[in-house]
Amino acid sequence: MSDLQTPQAGDDRSRDDDVVSLLMRQHGDIRNLFDEVEATSGEERRDAFRRLVRLLAVHETAEEEVVHPFVRRSVDGGQQIVEDRLAEEREAKEMLAALDEMDPDGPDFLPQLITLRRDVQMHARAEERYEFTHIRRSTDVTGLAAMAKAIKAAEAMAPTRPHPGVESGVKNMALGPVAALMDRTKDTVRKAMGRS
Repeated sequence: MSDLQTPQAGDDRSRDDDVVSLLMRQHGDIRNLFDEVEATSGEERRDAFRRLVRLLAVHETAEEEVVHPFVRRSVDGGQQIVEDRLAEEREAKEMLAALDEMDPDGPDFLPQLITLRRDVQMHARAEERYEFTHIRRSTDVTGLAAMAKAIKAAEAMAPTRPHPGVESGVKNMALGPVAALMDRTKDTVRKAMGRS
């Protein structure tokens, strides 16, 4: 089995002291991983897909714990903005969990992956427009850095791939290893932000 390296904060030697810049770079990493999954097959595709699952799970969970609460509190209409993003994330998680159960070289995998990619890219554009712009306008460099620190803490603890058998709650049982990874990430983000 090959080494499953997923892009993480700091891989490009950037300071990562601005949550918006960090998340924008991750959006680029996600696009690149979709490209890699689509362009490969066999074990390479499996490895690329595992890295994509991991990055999407960590990225979205960190946003749920760091970005969305800030937007709810600090942006006019923030509650609706977050509800819209959460609905998109819920659909993507369900599609991701279904893909995780498929054979990456099976006939249904690539069409489903392309659908997921389209939805994830639309979601990313909405985040950039409705959340990231407002975060940058609504907080100072200290706040941007604190949020970036929480995102980096989540990434540092995440395993290289989902592990079955550590799910919690009825809903998580339906999503399996993807949900387990999200739960562990939430716990780490909360700890980094000084919340329990």
